[in-house]
Amino acid sequence: MQRFLSISSKSTSLKNQKQLHLPLVSSVSSATPKGQSCSHYFNQKSPSLGSRLGFDRVFSSGYFPNRVNLREHERNGNGFLRSKGLVGEIRNYSSETDRESIDYDVVIVGAGPAGLSAAIRFKQLCQEKNADFSVCVVEKGAEVGAHILSGNVFEPRALNELLPQWKDEEAPINVPVSSDKFWLLTKDRAISLPSPFDNKGNYVISLSQLVRWMGVKAEELGVEIYPGFAASEILYDEDNNVVGIGTNDMGVAKDGSRKENFQRGVALKGRITLLAEGCRGSLSQKIMKEYKLREKVQAQHQTYALGIKEVWEIDEKKHKPGAVLHTLGWPLDSKTYGGSFLYHMKDRQISIGLVVALNYHNPFLNPYEEFQKLKHHPSIKPLLEGGTVLQYGARTLNEGGFQSVPYPVFPGGAIIGCSAGFLNVPKIKGTHTAMKSGMLAAEATFGVLHEGSNMEAYWDALRSSWVWEELHRARNYRPAFEYGLFPGLALSALEHYVLKGKSPFTFKHGKPDHEATNVAKLHSSIQYPKPDGVLSFDVPTSLHRSNTNHNHDQPAHLRLRDPNIPETVNLPEYAGPESRYCPARVYEYVPNEKNQLKLQINAQNCLHCKACDIKDPKQNIEWTVPEGGGGPGYSVM
Repeated sequence: MQRFLSISSKSTSLKNQKQLHLPLVSSVSSATPKGQSCSHYFNQKSPSLGSRLGFDRVFSSGYFPNRVNLREHERNGNGFLRSKGLVGEIRNYSSETDRESIDYDVVIVGAGPAGLSAAIRFKQLCQEKNADFSVCVVEKGAEVGAHILSGNVFEPRALNELLPQWKDEEAPINVPVSSDKFWLLTKDRAISLPSPFDNKGNYVISLSQLVRWMGVKAEELGVEIYPGFAASEILYDEDNNVVGIGTNDMGVAKDGSRKENFQRGVALKGRITLLAEGCRGSLSQKIMKEYKLREKVQAQHQTYALGIKEVWEIDEKKHKPGAVLHTLGWPLDSKTYGGSFLYHMKDRQISIGLVVALNYHNPFLNPYEEFQKLKHHPSIKPLLEGGTVLQYGARTLNEGGFQSVPYPVFPGGAIIGCSAGFLNVPKIKGTHTAMKSGMLAAEATFGVLHEGSNMEAYWDALRSSWVWEELHRARNYRPAFEYGLFPGLALSALEHYVLKGKSPFTFKHGKPDHEATNVAKLHSSIQYPKPDGVLSFDVPTSLHRSNTNHNHDQPAHLRLRDPNIPETVNLPEYAGPESRYCPARVYEYVPNEKNQLKLQINAQNCLHCKACDIKDPKQNIEWTVPEGGGGPGYSVM
């Protein structure tokens, strides 16, 4: 189904005036029973805002395959198109130097739970107040949901507020939690502990499928969603106010030269810009530094964990829809915070994963290999035997909580969702809080555009909301484990069962994750067992299951601030930890012609997890966006 809006473009050369084709809606792809995407990467060509970049894009909807989003158009006095019906805004399309510019009222970066919740809530307010504002959502994944990975036991509190009729509207939320177990693992045993989780009323879901459905809901309200567009820079006006974002250039070769299909990125201008990039968003990080948003509220540094996950299809006799299991302990040592999860989804599918806090000390620790070990535990192995892995992926998550939330408002916009860090660590849930933050930001944005208020209303609303109350109650759980597994369990039990989150003190986090890494001489190398190809797998096999792909002939999006540090610092002092903390083998030390080890960056393997940007001991790696559409292609994660 092709759905394009043709817009006449001003050009620096009026003789060469061109036609622009803008896709009106995003890809909301269906998935096969094996979880593979039905429409994938479009022959690996650079995606574009329509045929201006040379490639028409075909999308299919897994929920409404016959739905057609039609608009009528008329030209206004300036010769531009005015679209009527769903949106009704005038969008000026002009050339600034060599970059085209499109104007919206609101520009949202990221089509995840927070970004789509913000878009939906804003458009709901437009309907309620009979206001006419335009909203654009840009998403770096090739499809909506392609880069979304989460556990996920879903708490529907925010969705109940946003779309209360979701049960009647075919939302992919249909497996209620049926049991809740919590184990402490040793190498050979599973010791049952009282479950601190209260998952009654929650659901086991695929978050990538949920955001696809949310994308459809947003489109029905008139939101324009453009997948395959990587927001690579913040645009400022002369007063240093944010006025939108610029998308990545397309068709740049690895050596920096322009290929035949080169196209300059597009400037998407917004009266308000909302950043919903997810954990460790690259633009959000720059904005926080630019405006000193942490310092403004004396927020502590953010602390992170890396989650590695597989979706399996198992024997029907072993499948218990809605069964939830969390574990602590083995295979991690007592000084490393983390744990595993195992959730029974629908259709004989289970989600299994390991979360490892990135403030671990031992540079020889390999989170990917620890996950492979986990699957061989005698209490987990029988469930997986005879099963098949459908997908693999990895993503970092925020664990700083209440202490680490920055001031989320900047001149011209706000940071929402996991870019700001609203994960509730003891609940192991952040989707509902991310969604609520997006809704609150949308309400503040509408107030700015419709009533002349200011974005500071978002910060005030956030601190008055159940999100703030929830994070405040949970603030001491994660830093309690700075003292080790068993002291952390004891302090957490005190917080949960006795103080009930009302303790008179607030623990501080330890060192930033990159500073927590010890030098190699303080530890012994860890020998991991070879994968058996049945329960445990090598990285290339797993990468294939993530549907990860990037155009090989493009500049590496993983940049070294100092190219000498890997060989002069990381390798001799830390034994090259980037070759282990990355769950996609992006970083390898290989011998050169003189048999000296040099760092090789396999950027095409990147899962966009952001672990390298966080864990590198000298903060020498900068994660930037690759060409839009690259990266993983999740459909059931």
